[in-house]
Amino acid sequence: MSIVPKETIEVIAQSIGINNLSPDVALALAPDVEYRMREIMQEAMKCMRHSKRTMLTTDDVDSALNLRNVEPIYGFASGDPLRFRRAVGHKDLFYIDDKDVDFKDVIEAPLPKAPLDTSIVCHWLAIEGVQPAIPENAPVEVITAPSDSKKTEPKDDGLPVDIKLPVKHVLSRELQLYFDKITELAVSRSDSVLFKEALVSLATDSGLHPLVPYFTCFIADEVSRGLSDFPLLFALMRVVSSLLQNPHIHIEPYLHQLMPSVVTCLVAKRLGNRFADNHWELRDFTANLVASICKRFGHVYNNLQTRLTKTLLHAFLDPKRALTQHYGAIQGLAALGPNVVRLLILPNLETYLRLLEPEMLVERQKNEMKRHEAWRVYGALLRASGQCIYDRLRMFPPLPSPPVNAVWRTNGRVVTTGPNKRKSSVEHLEQQPPLKKVATDGPMVPLSNNSLPSDMQGEIRVPAPLGDSEAVPSSSRQIPNESISGSRNRKDKSDNQALKMSAALTQAWKDELNSGQLLVSLFEQFGESIFSFIPTPEMGLFL
Repeated sequence: MSIVPKETIEVIAQSIGINNLSPDVALALAPDVEYRMREIMQEAMKCMRHSKRTMLTTDDVDSALNLRNVEPIYGFASGDPLRFRRAVGHKDLFYIDDKDVDFKDVIEAPLPKAPLDTSIVCHWLAIEGVQPAIPENAPVEVITAPSDSKKTEPKDDGLPVDIKLPVKHVLSRELQLYFDKITELAVSRSDSVLFKEALVSLATDSGLHPLVPYFTCFIADEVSRGLSDFPLLFALMRVVSSLLQNPHIHIEPYLHQLMPSVVTCLVAKRLGNRFADNHWELRDFTANLVASICKRFGHVYNNLQTRLTKTLLHAFLDPKRALTQHYGAIQGLAALGPNVVRLLILPNLETYLRLLEPEMLVERQKNEMKRHEAWRVYGALLRASGQCIYDRLRMFPPLPSPPVNAVWRTNGRVVTTGPNKRKSSVEHLEQQPPLKKVATDGPMVPLSNNSLPSDMQGEIRVPAPLGDSEAVPSSSRQIPNESISGSRNRKDKSDNQALKMSAALTQAWKDELNSGQLLVSLFEQFGESIFSFIPTPEMGLFL
């Protein structure tokens, strides 16, 4: 049995001109029509699901007909309401009331406007205070009163053409005088007290934002032209620092203009007079300035620190660069933090020091200025490496200092057979004896930290001094009970200290931290100088 009655098949046959369709044929066609309709509707529902919709539309039916290579039904749109009417004389038969449209009326009717697709278009309202003359912006004569900004020029054919000039950035007279005074102080009077007060004003005043593009252009121009003027460069970097400290200035859009000038003052080959000016101080100041910029605006510009570290690393690893450029690159990388030093400087430290060593020796380098620059670079590497190891060891729990009761007063004194001054090179360390000797009136006893057992590192046993009287055997001495209990307490306390030291040592030599191996490698490169960066003396002695 089919849900499509044979009467529907007869009506459809009559609509296409078949009037003598027999009832048996209509009854046989009804199941096939139902099958075809179900197939088309299932395909239409698939199109609906693929379109992420829950309502079936006529577009889905047309798509299903196209998939079955059937010509779609014309005249139906998804937005048109379908009005069905009941056929007269038939209870379950409906049809759509289609109006007859005359072609003459359709041809003579005016064409409707084409609908516009929804879109978003961006355009500049103003570029650094100047409004571009584009159709999206309001005309100049609408915003301002008529003035001389509108000019008329003739075209080639003689017709006049109106040219609209861009709107100029209007500054108040007070801001113009302020800018002129600041630039004058930076150029000619950077060592005066008035310039220091001007820097404070730049860092605190709230109405200076209109001057930021002018200060940016002024700094870029003066840095590019005045690399030989050390006071000017230092004054410009101090101006940049004050502008960055001002909380009322939105300086992010101008960082791309400031950063080249700042990096130039960090890694330029020559800043000012090579002999008279202290360009090292300028590079140190600029390194801290670069680090503050990355810390403050790193979340706004994700690639800021990446691009900066790539530039500094290239300057550091380029052997053709001058030592002054290497110094600036090292100081810049060190200012970015211990992690940057550990990932970028320490892997290249051994190779770099091997190349730097001939420049530090009097026998190999006769030029005193180059030798001084080499030692400056060596000091920068030592400081950067020391800060890195200090940061790694600071995470360990602090080791307790030896208790006061553990220090015994005797007539003995500690003497060393090595020289009095500490040597910074590994060669001098190898010449020193590894053990210290405790000198008493009795025999000399060698003492070493490694020779003590692990549970007795909190105590130092020194032989009893020999006075005027002879030594009394230990079996004949009478030890009070208080002394016995006190010694036990001291031993328990030393055991706790030994446990804490053992835990810290285990953590220091873990593979993921690698602090112990790092300290050993830095000691091989810098000698005892690296010990000054150890957080506590107890940690240094223990490691």
